[in-house]
Parts: sequence; structure tokens; C-alpha cells
Amino acid sequence: MKRFLLPALLLLPLTILQGCTPSGTDAATGERVFKQCASCHQVGANAHGGFGPQLNALFGRRAGATPDFAYSDAMTRSGIVWDERTLSAFLRDPGKLVPGTKMRFWGLSDDNEIAALLAYLRTFQRAEQPAIAGAPSAPH
Repeated sequence: MKRFLLPALLLLPLTILQGCTPSGTDAATGERVFKQCASCHQVGANAHGGFGPQLNALFGRRAGATPDFAYSDAMTRSGIVWDERTLSAFLRDPGKLVPGTKMRFWGLSDDNEIAALLAYLRTFQRAEQPAIAGAPSAPH
């Protein structure tokens, strides 16, 4: 009995840690990955710029284009249009893709985490955009 108990106890922490590490590339895994982004970024119907820009309808958007966030000059002048390739590169190493960016993030190194995060962000591609100050409102 003791012969089997020790190896089982040694493997227990690995089994527990497996459940903590996202490994899929689906939106549900991406939602877990996004938790490390959520202290600065928002998504969804009530999202707005705060410490970082809101990330609704990100794919196809020009970098530095949301009116409710004060971007760095580097970001607004980058000429980047966000797509799978540019977002993956930025998430891997923000300072390498946009030297001088305000984003303070070391980057993601796991391809699955990046793919999952992009899948999650795609679920907000058609999210209701926040009202822009000074823009005409829809008739009531």
C-alpha cells in the first residue's frame, strides 16, 4: 500500500495544477486568459476606456482609434490595423511591435493562450459600442 501511496501523492499537485492552466484555444479558455487583461481593459455593452482602451470590435480597427482613451503617440502613429497577425504579435511583445506604447505588459508566450484570447475577443466583435461624447444621438 505504501508503495502506491507515495507516487500518488507526488502526482497530486501536478493534477491540480493542470486544471489551473488554460490549454485550449476556445473562447471559454480565452475568457480565463482575459482576467489578466481585465484590470486595464473592458469588453461588452458597457465597456469604456479607463486605464486601457475598451476592446469591443477590435478586429479591423485602427490602433489608437477609440475616442475614450488617451493613446501614446507611438500607438496612434503606428498605422496598425488589428487582425490575428498584428494582435498576436502585440500580445507576444507589445514594446517590440509598438516601441513607446503605454501598455505595461510583459506579453504572452503561449500560442494557445493567445489563440484563446483572440477567440474570446472575437465574441465582442459586434458588441454594443459605448456612446461617444459629442456625437449626435439617435432620435427617440
